[in-house]
Amino acid sequence: MRQMILVGFLQAQNCTNLASSWRHPESRPDSWSSDYYLHIGRVLEAGKFHLGFFDDRLSMPDMYGRDHAHTVQHGIRCVKLDAATVLTVMGMATERLGLGATYSTTYYEPFHVARLFATLDLMTEGRAAWNVVTSLNDGEAQNMGRDESLDHDLRYDRADEFMEIVLGHWDSWEDDAIVQDKATGLFAHPDKVHRLDHAGRHFRSRGPFTVPRSRQGHPVVIQAGASGRGRRFGAQWGEVIFVVHPNIETGKRSYASFKAEVERCGRNPDHVIITHLVNTVSAATKTEAEDKWAEIEKLPLEIDALSLLSEALNFDFARKGMDEAFTDSELAAMSGLQGIRDRVLAVTKNPTVREFIKISGRGRVHNPIVGGPKEVADRLEQWFVERACDGFVVSATHVPGAYEDFVSFVVPELQRRGLFHQDYAGTTLRANLGLPTAERGAWRPVRSSSQ
Repeated sequence: MRQMILVGFLQAQNCTNLASSWRHPESRPDSWSSDYYLHIGRVLEAGKFHLGFFDDRLSMPDMYGRDHAHTVQHGIRCVKLDAATVLTVMGMATERLGLGATYSTTYYEPFHVARLFATLDLMTEGRAAWNVVTSLNDGEAQNMGRDESLDHDLRYDRADEFMEIVLGHWDSWEDDAIVQDKATGLFAHPDKVHRLDHAGRHFRSRGPFTVPRSRQGHPVVIQAGASGRGRRFGAQWGEVIFVVHPNIETGKRSYASFKAEVERCGRNPDHVIITHLVNTVSAATKTEAEDKWAEIEKLPLEIDALSLLSEALNFDFARKGMDEAFTDSELAAMSGLQGIRDRVLAVTKNPTVREFIKISGRGRVHNPIVGGPKEVADRLEQWFVERACDGFVVSATHVPGAYEDFVSFVVPELQRRGLFHQDYAGTTLRANLGLPTAERGAWRPVRSSSQ
């Protein structure tokens, strides 16, 4: 029986996806301590979540007004710890929970990323996942030694080659290469460890790779590209895809078209999991949940939305008055998360700043599902059963309380309905997601089919 996938959306910082969440009375103030992340990991694993995933940027939001003062003053994602380090800590407190982190193909070398995640995969006994991003704004570029962000499509062109190298390195060691025969002195078969010798348009990487394969083959690949070019990249490489849709009808159309695109890439669409981002406010009863929501609604500030829109779209929203419409050239110049821009343009062709804030929902909890176990489960069940998604990325309004509520109230109801597993299916992330072990070279037809 088909069952839904649940992913916890996390930030290695002082707030959740809701920038103002640090001000919530139940938010823990110690997001730079190990105990904070250990606790989150235990909560998610108690709720049988498949994966905890950390979003990330390589700069604090300082695009708005070209200054970081507002970001620091209001705590708008100004603290960003290294997610891979945090995941290592969480891995020590969990046994089955998958652990995913964001790393950029634009500002790191393929060998480095391949080694980092392959090592994490071994240390967690096959539970690692890599969220592939191309990065998006000039602030990140300037922190990493460049003047400005690369062109949107060029970032994805480079990322295609980046993926070839990473996956090529992950294929370097054959599964039975290591012998460790102390009597003969043979550690591993030299003919079963291979050099990559990649020399391409954007990258060079020789090998041989220095990390053997894990019990799941290699880490799971996550992708969340929403633009046309990003969707093509995700269809070619992604195994868990994050999406955000305004309604179920849009979700169903996107689900069907994306699965078809995966198949055109020569891949099995059943081996690509589409997860929809949801914001839930849950409690024992609908009335209690509505009371919680009333408090959460008071948290966001206008500056949160302006700062996060500027960061995400690589465009300084301080250049425009609140009710001044963007020109076509200004809209075209937005080079970051173009899916946000495109969602706004689907509603109005020449939006004002105020309309951008309202339609995008940036800086606020967008389209929340508020209710008791029945109300929340009803909504999730409809999206899942009608194939608008294969599961959900659950975005907490505050941490750890929102996850504790979801695990206490919603998970048991989903399990009662037979929609969500009672326990983990295996020991690796792939086994728990229902994905096959990654065999050496299995990814290669993906690339050749797209040429």
